[in-house]
Amino acid sequence: MTPRTSRDGDRLMRERLLDGEAAALGELYDRYAPLVHSLAHRVLADERAADRVTRDVFTHAWERPGDFTPGERSLRSWIASLAHHRAVELLRATSAAEAAVTGDGTAEELEAMVGRAATAARADYIVTAMPVPLRAALRLAYHQRRDHGQTAADLGVSEEEVRRRLRLGLQLLATAAAPRPPGAPSAFSGAI
Repeated sequence: MTPRTSRDGDRLMRERLLDGEAAALGELYDRYAPLVHSLAHRVLADERAADRVTRDVFTHAWERPGDFTPGERSLRSWIASLAHHRAVELLRATSAAEAAVTGDGTAEELEAMVGRAATAARADYIVTAMPVPLRAALRLAYHQRRDHGQTAADLGVSEEEVRRRLRLGLQLLATAAAPRPPGAPSAFSGAI
């Protein structure tokens, strides 16, 4: 018997959700709720709003599991993308409503604030979606402040491989500042 791949697990989860299996939703929630909540909280800086985004994301996954296409990306990536887009939309809506009531801030300031939050969330999303070897190298080198030699020893690879992983990881993170193309639909357009 061969071990099941991540893609096989993602396909199976999609099928279970399409079949309306409530236990599948519970498993999905248990696996990804911390990721969704932390991404949403990063954007919104509000516990209740992050809870709302988490609820919205899993409602979307339950009601529209067909939106996930296993061949295009991983289930983790799809869930993180839903969280990112929903959190940014909620931030934009609540900030606009607050500005309308208080009269504080211009439309440009609002968009700049939303842009900063979206960039931070995109960076978080990119880190969560990148391959584990890249993420591990970045965590050791930047969060734990290890040099290339220490990182290589911890990962059991050469220093050259560590440099390659860090370079690739940083190149991916550099894309976080790239805005979504104008008119590009959100993952939640009309969904919730």
